[in-house]
Amino acid sequence: MTEEMIRETPWDKRALEMDTYELLVHSEEALKKSESMEGHFTIKVDPLDSKKLLHQYGFYYTDTLVTPVCHRQTFIPFEDEKLTLMFDVNREDIIAISKGAYEHGRFHRDFKLDRSGADQRYDNWLGQLYDQNKVWGLAYDGELAGFFAFSENQVLLQAFKPEYQGRGLSKYFWSQAVQILFDEGYGEVKTSISAANLAMMNLVTSLGFKFKGAVDIYHKLNT
Repeated sequence: MTEEMIRETPWDKRALEMDTYELLVHSEEALKKSESMEGHFTIKVDPLDSKKLLHQYGFYYTDTLVTPVCHRQTFIPFEDEKLTLMFDVNREDIIAISKGAYEHGRFHRDFKLDRSGADQRYDNWLGQLYDQNKVWGLAYDGELAGFFAFSENQVLLQAFKPEYQGRGLSKYFWSQAVQILFDEGYGEVKTSISAANLAMMNLVTSLGFKFKGAVDIYHKLNT
């Protein structure tokens, strides 16, 4: 295997319980090399690139990810006194909120994968971020309602308990969390969102985020 063209993704392997790889270049040489290997493959390509070779070598579309970015000067905060952040939260409580919360995830949308493996991938990721002190609880009127996970200036994961969903709380929690990241000295805060997640697209737009880029994601499963 040529390291520059294809790399192993052990974080995906742990969750999916199969060999997993990412193609780092969109070339026929890399696509051809994947033909002789078993496992699950991911490749991220420019939306304007031709997808002819991808289809020829068995890759199928799963998602388009966009990158919203917010600068301190363009940030539009919202306030609600009942909403607070919790910096000391129980690990099991956070993981419980995570379960089943990611319908827009590309591994959940991959029709060749079992949903349990996709769920486990997010649980593993959230657990790793928690162990790195990169997860804050979201409290409503003193009760844990959800969580906000990040790394440096990148928002990575966020979810609410079912009883707090659909109540318009996200913009208030995001406002508090993003403001703290700005206060820690970051000039910008960014995230990555599925283009199919319209609720999240509307949320970040309301906070002053602007869309700076996009990638199409294709998968392949060789068994």
